[in-house]
Amino acid sequence: MANLSSAFVVLAALCWGLSGGIGGILMADGWDPFVVSFYRGAIGLLFVCVWLALRPHGSGLANRRLWFWSGFAGLGVAGNFAFYFVSIAEGSVAVAATLMYCAPVFVYLVSFALKLERPTPLKWAAIAMVMLGVVLLTRIYEIGAGGVTLIGAGAGLLSGLSYAVFIFGFKYAAPHGSPQAILVIAFSVLVTVLVWPGDADQIVAVTNTPSWPLFAALGVFGAGLSFILYIVGLKHTAPAVASIVAMVEPVTATLFGVVVLNESLIGLQIFGMGLILVTVTALSVYSNARWAPRDLTTR
Repeated sequence: MANLSSAFVVLAALCWGLSGGIGGILMADGWDPFVVSFYRGAIGLLFVCVWLALRPHGSGLANRRLWFWSGFAGLGVAGNFAFYFVSIAEGSVAVAATLMYCAPVFVYLVSFALKLERPTPLKWAAIAMVMLGVVLLTRIYEIGAGGVTLIGAGAGLLSGLSYAVFIFGFKYAAPHGSPQAILVIAFSVLVTVLVWPGDADQIVAVTNTPSWPLFAALGVFGAGLSFILYIVGLKHTAPAVASIVAMVEPVTATLFGVVVLNESLIGLQIFGMGLILVTVTALSVYSNARWAPRDLTTR
């Protein structure tokens, strides 16, 4: 069971990595990042609704606290999807995926501010290492030279921050209902939020475009199947294992960008990427957080 669960986590991370590449293809074809994000969430909503229909017991849908915190999580995942694709459009899949992987750093900073976790010199040193990795990866010291704009770098970091918001929302919603109920509410909020900034003409055009199989694949791999696999897989996966295998996502996204989208990285960027991945993974593995679903921070 443990091996099967670990395989589920690997598959989920692989799906998330592929979703960044698929989104990159769609935006290269002229699709708006918010439209891409909207359909990723909308198709994901269909999947989690089916999951809730099949497993309705203990949903907690009558609990107002579940709705509040799940809605908060929905705002986080909406920002995560949207900023991620804006970062890809303004930079590259490799940079966007790695910056989003910085989410645990934001979790630590918020936890420090709320006094949920005790800061230590080692943790501050790890956060400083991640920030150095961000500087090297984005080449912010010569912004634009590596094809990454200030908007792209900022959006990538906001994507990670938004995912941290989702983590906290999910954490506080979890005691009041089932994961499938939380995701149904969260994705419903996502769809409601992202329909407004999206190009209305493009939202309608998706249903008749030859690109619809890519949108379908994005929703299935990027939100529907992946979130279900990840949450189910975490039940029997050790936190350290989940932290390490989650590196599959940025690695997969990077390989997709290089092989399919002809993106490239210089030596310092590769070093910065490695610095971020290794440090964040170490933070997640050795975290002393007491909440089991914290392993979502490894995404």
